[in-house]
Amino acid sequence: MSDAARPLEGLFVVSIEQAVAAPLCTVRLADAGARVVKIERPEGETARHYDSTVEGMSAYFVWLNRGKQSVALDLKAEKDLALLHRMVAQADVLVQNLAPGAIDRLGLSATVIGEKFPRLIAVNIVGYGQDTPYASMRAYDMLVQAESGICAVTGTAETPCKIGVSAADIATGMNAHAAILEALLARGRTGRGRAIEIAMFDGMADWMAVPLLHYEHTGRETGRYGLAHASIYPYRPYACCDGAAVVVSVQQNSEWKRFCSAVLRRPDLANDERFATNAQRVANREALDAEVEPIFAAIDSNEAIGRLDQAQNAWGRVSEVRDLPLHKALRRIEVALPGGKRVTVPKPSVRSAAFETPPTVPGLGADTDRIRAEFET
Repeated sequence: MSDAARPLEGLFVVSIEQAVAAPLCTVRLADAGARVVKIERPEGETARHYDSTVEGMSAYFVWLNRGKQSVALDLKAEKDLALLHRMVAQADVLVQNLAPGAIDRLGLSATVIGEKFPRLIAVNIVGYGQDTPYASMRAYDMLVQAESGICAVTGTAETPCKIGVSAADIATGMNAHAAILEALLARGRTGRGRAIEIAMFDGMADWMAVPLLHYEHTGRETGRYGLAHASIYPYRPYACCDGAAVVVSVQQNSEWKRFCSAVLRRPDLANDERFATNAQRVANREALDAEVEPIFAAIDSNEAIGRLDQAQNAWGRVSEVRDLPLHKALRRIEVALPGGKRVTVPKPSVRSAAFETPPTVPGLGADTDRIRAEFET
């Protein structure tokens, strides 16, 4: 996709953002051509200081802030707050993930926005729904994962775990991005914006829908099975004689029959009443593993993959982080750092191609003077 053909060209976004959730939302808008002005504290937003991994910059910040303009403002100062209001008056979208109540204290509550800026799409990212008893709770990624029950279904039987990346933040940013696009379509028909609340807990609770439904309708609590699936079986890694593990996935009875015949070379297992359906295979997973594990342990991973391909059964390798840079499916885009150096990051799945011109990760306050001049009274 050429820089000139990006679909959100001309859209003006003001974002009072920090950490992951809001920056992920707005980097998707910037990738699509929107002008995103990032409002930061004079000392810089939280994620600038997480680490100095990428040529002296935080890995989180490099990941989520390409293509934005950075304006450093003290929003407790009357002059800077007035500048923010002038920017918002011309913006199409306002995104914020401040602490609960902070945006109201800045004079930008949903009520005020509805009265003063009727075309504005205002996205308020919060931890918990503001109509719930948790409204004032501070919310960080791992806290929301824990509260939502995600950790209860993640890990081993003995140890609950968080998801190893910022799943609550990422889900929230993705939900906010989708909500903005929907609101833009609606504004195109009605001429009016809207105030949108995106709660981190809602995103995680949505992801927990299957364990929730299982519990409410059968009383069964979803367990933790490490790299094995809780409700589909066999869907887990099996160790081979060369020390490698291959993840197999059998989701349909037709796949199960092919798996027994071509992979296990035990067609008799397909007719074993203990394993006839997925529900029975889940209920009898230990007995099934006792049949399957020795077969994989006797062959190397190349042989296992060959048999799985022959059977048209899905499979995958258990990759380490060190394997990802060399993965044949990894696609990248190039971004520029403030000093001119270029680095690569994974290509977002919503983009059809790399940028013609690598977007720049902004230095702190790099655009403050320019923005002040542009939005002078």
